[in-house]
Amino acid sequence: MRRHARTADREDSVRAIVPPHVFAHMARLSDDSWPGLAERARESLAFAREVRAERCALRGVAPLRTTTPAGGRRTVYDAQHGMSLPGRPVRREGDPATADVSVNEAYDALGATAHYFKKVHARNSIDGRGLPLDATVHYRRSFNNAFWNGRQMVFGDGDGEIFGRFTQSLDIIGHELTHGVTQYEAGLEYEGQSGALNEHMSDVFGSLVKQYALGQTARKADWLIGAGLWAPGVQGIALRSMRAPGTAYDDPRIGRDPQPAHMDGYVDTADDNGGVHINSGIPNHAFYLAAIGFGGRAWVKAGKVWYLALTQTLRRDADFMVAAAATVDAAGTQFGTKGASIVRAAWKLVGIEVKGSAGRQRKARRPKPAARAKGAVKRADPRGAERRHRRAS
Repeated sequence: MRRHARTADREDSVRAIVPPHVFAHMARLSDDSWPGLAERARESLAFAREVRAERCALRGVAPLRTTTPAGGRRTVYDAQHGMSLPGRPVRREGDPATADVSVNEAYDALGATAHYFKKVHARNSIDGRGLPLDATVHYRRSFNNAFWNGRQMVFGDGDGEIFGRFTQSLDIIGHELTHGVTQYEAGLEYEGQSGALNEHMSDVFGSLVKQYALGQTARKADWLIGAGLWAPGVQGIALRSMRAPGTAYDDPRIGRDPQPAHMDGYVDTADDNGGVHINSGIPNHAFYLAAIGFGGRAWVKAGKVWYLALTQTLRRDADFMVAAAATVDAAGTQFGTKGASIVRAAWKLVGIEVKGSAGRQRKARRPKPAARAKGAVKRADPRGAERRHRRAS
């Protein structure tokens, strides 16, 4: 059944890998039980407010395109635990490895992501025209996040208690760089269903970057985003699971993974820019099902379909129905009736039924809050931060 989450300040959400609902949960922790965690979480939420102005300024403004013959030349910078970006350059394209593991991980992951897009989708870097790839490591002290700021990647080291270093996960880096691809292509608005699709596309290609690097089939892949990011002792396997949304973590310090896998669990909320990190679980699961349906290596067919939808069909205000129809049409164009049927079936299994072609699809309406539905009642959720609703019988 659909869930209705509490209303809160949308400024607490920023396009970063760790969703704000994790920090919101941590901010309510008792210092008696977990000293210092609540304060660090509040600092993370304050950071989201600080950078929102920059995000708003970038909205709708495509960065300057850069043509570089070599394409995607890498430079890794060291912020030296400060806030100034990009920081001091410590490794450039072609330089040997350094003694700093974070620098080397960032450098290698930038290369792996660029290599994937070049070899699989014939895309020359993030903008398609050889944009240099810049990344900054050691941002602030014990900073619990990684993000794409519209120009470059930025990585925190983690606090060592809840989060490890953010450079260690290839799919996280692929995820964040895909925000750059989306920025140059569909430009999906970062709110509501279009924002959830923005996060979804980053999860899709973040996972595919990792699968491509490891040479995995769809059935062998773990379909996890941020595997290994949690520090030892945290009850969780990743930030998100595309195979089984809602199962990635469950720990009293960080809460329980709230992602739904079906439209019946869609969350209406003002938090997180309309639940962009939560409701992305629905299209994430649809992509996983499509990849399994096609079989083989996920980037060969399912990845191609989603890439074509992102770069050729979707527009800023696309919702789930529009995205579903776009991918069904792309599958039909590329792989015929059977391909379209596989993708259509995947979306149907998550509660989105595509009939006909994308051109005949109506833009899906945002679900109405339960309190406005006839006969609806609200009931407190024992988890506290969210509320569930169901129709009175």
